[in-house]
Amino acid sequence: MHQGVFFPIYTTPVSSEGTFRIHATHIFSLHPKVAERSIDRSRMAESASSAKRWLPLEANPDVMNQFLWRLGVPPGEAECNDVYGLDEELLEMVPKPVLAVLFLYPITPESEKERLEQNSIKQDPYDGVYFMRQTVGNACGTIGLLHAIGNITSEIKLDEGSFLDKFYKSTASMDPMERARYLEKDTEMEVAHSEAVAAGETEASDNVNDHFICFACVNGKLYELDGRRSAPVSHGPSSPNTVLQDAAKVIKRMIAKNPDSMNFSVIAISKKVGGY
Repeated sequence: MHQGVFFPIYTTPVSSEGTFRIHATHIFSLHPKVAERSIDRSRMAESASSAKRWLPLEANPDVMNQFLWRLGVPPGEAECNDVYGLDEELLEMVPKPVLAVLFLYPITPESEKERLEQNSIKQDPYDGVYFMRQTVGNACGTIGLLHAIGNITSEIKLDEGSFLDKFYKSTASMDPMERARYLEKDTEMEVAHSEAVAAGETEASDNVNDHFICFACVNGKLYELDGRRSAPVSHGPSSPNTVLQDAAKVIKRMIAKNPDSMNFSVIAISKKVGGY
């Protein structure tokens, strides 16, 4: 059974069952009960949201790989891998090259305040960045994957005529909200998402409060792609060779704002090279 990953730096057992209390440094720890995977859990708080809700996608690389491969990413092109820690030696364990990074974190009053404040700030132009809004509840895992693949199509070749190939071609000229509405009405994606949820190791519930976002390097900048925000957030210069390390720095800062939580997970999407 696939083991779940939870972080930050060091952990101290606080019960006889081995439950960990997380302190604010940076080594991830495998939770002793990680037979249960962390789940992508987004409770929508957007006035633009539709009434539609999906069950949440499990933060499980095996599930995500099957999902992506079914939708049009050839198995020989890319795959998802757990990131076991944010320290340099643990980042070195992640198969390279890394194309994008997914991050699952708990929604808190503080994170909501920050999001709303940032939504009110005019963002820099983001030409060349594939971005879409989230209007379907609990769809942030799927939207995180769509953000990831949509911004690395120059690095991987999608199966011609596949769902993803058609999705990106159909939505290329749309604005972020139009892409969200397009996804709402796409029954093929909804079915594929439901099947991926069923393939997970945990029982899915829609009463959840964690959220998935994506980090990708586009045109020399690291972008945070979150469908609950009004636009991508630039985190400064980056490169294809440093996208994992650059994303890790941002993720460390996000984790430090919520040191008492264990509901964090990081997954890297790596290009497959040499049949690893």
